[in-house]
Amino acid sequence: MRFGYQCEECEEAVWLAAPRPELQWLRSRRHIVREVQRHLSAGLDGWMDEGLVFLDRHDGHSVVVVQRGSVAH
Repeated sequence: MRFGYQCEECEEAVWLAAPRPELQWLRSRRHIVREVQRHLSAGLDGWMDEGLVFLDRHDGHSVVVVQRGSVAH
C-alpha cells in the first residue's frame, strides 16, 4: 500500500515513499521542515523534497493524504 497527497481542487496526486503518519506530519509542519532544510548540507530525504514541492505547488488548496493499493488477504 502506498500513501501520498492529493489536491482536492486540481485532483492531482503524488505518491511518496513514506507512511501516512509521516505525510501528515510533513503537511502540518511544512514551515519547520523548510527551516531545517536551510541548515542541512546533505539535504532532506527524497520523499520530503517531493512532498514539499507538491505542497508548495498546491499552496492554498485543500490537500489530503490518500492511499492506493490494497492489502492482500
